[in-house]
Amino acid sequence: AMRSRNLRVILILAVLSFLIYFHFPHCSHNAPMEEKPSPVHILILSSWRSGSSFTGQIFSQHPSVFYLKEPAWHIWVKMYQNSASVLHMAVRDLVRSVFLCDMSVFDAYMSSQKKKSDLFQWESSRALCSPPACDSFSRSDIIPAGNCKIICGKYPFSTVEEACKTYSHVVIKEVRFFDLKVLYPLLTDPSLNLKIIHLVRDPRAVFRSRENAQGDLARDTNIVMGAWRLKGEMRLYKAMEVICKSQAEIYKTGTQAVPSFLKDRYLLIRYEDIVRDPIARAAQMYTFAELRFTPELQKWVHNITHGKGQGTRAFEIGSRDALGVSQAWRKTLPFEKIEKVQNVCKEAMDFLGYRLVQSEEEQKNMSLDLLFAPELL
Repeated sequence: AMRSRNLRVILILAVLSFLIYFHFPHCSHNAPMEEKPSPVHILILSSWRSGSSFTGQIFSQHPSVFYLKEPAWHIWVKMYQNSASVLHMAVRDLVRSVFLCDMSVFDAYMSSQKKKSDLFQWESSRALCSPPACDSFSRSDIIPAGNCKIICGKYPFSTVEEACKTYSHVVIKEVRFFDLKVLYPLLTDPSLNLKIIHLVRDPRAVFRSRENAQGDLARDTNIVMGAWRLKGEMRLYKAMEVICKSQAEIYKTGTQAVPSFLKDRYLLIRYEDIVRDPIARAAQMYTFAELRFTPELQKWVHNITHGKGQGTRAFEIGSRDALGVSQAWRKTLPFEKIEKVQNVCKEAMDFLGYRLVQSEEEQKNMSLDLLFAPELL
């Protein structure tokens, strides 16, 4: 009898425990903890020689941002025999993995003995120049790439993933997407909180810069050209035509008949608008990205855009007269070349608010207010 009574007591207690667990979950030690906010993911979508390295630095120097510059460079180096459209899926998959801080994705494109310093232009990422990726600087420092490259290169590749997981924002700058629709699976992926900043630049300025950096861009230009096997100047103009068409299509996709998942997640920025009013445009981008614009960063943005440098070294970010550099094409490009660029890029220029110049006199003297339409968005 005693044994039967004990069994009944045990059963009653078990039933009560079951009821308490499901009806009063807050009493359980298994109650979920307050969830950590999910990271914000920002893709700076642009093309070569469009001011994207500088725009990337506006984000990279923010202490809440883990930034990588053109991680898909490794795909294009490894699979250079393919066209840009064929490589789109591989680029998208790599970008998704980086946003989720899964750096094993680089195993397919880099040596198994890789170090952090084997990552393309790693030193342009402040996050890879401060703890836990490097102990020589503070996470709140503004860190020049040159200083970082000298001091922080010896750390293992594993610190890239380790660092990424400690930031509230992951920002990637990429020039290897030519179609916004390729990114739809990322925009609808519940594991991502993705926003897109689409940076464009006057095609005439892009052409001048590409012309001056032809050697550095040779491999990329081959992939952009795909089946087009042109030489000399014709090659330059055809590359511009492909790039301009893609930038116009991205803009149209992001602003016309927008699907619901893209609403409030696409921002167009023109490089010329940034250099005309750097503080206001940086503030606009930070607000879009849910970042605070600190006084230290405001000072840095002002100083780096109001220097005396002329930006003569490709891919290097330093203090310069940003507005003057952005307009250098007007003094250096022959009008004959400008006409050709305008001819192949007319649709993109119309959409993006860049006005055609009709003569050499207009090229030299048209005011900025007439050269660029008011902001589009």
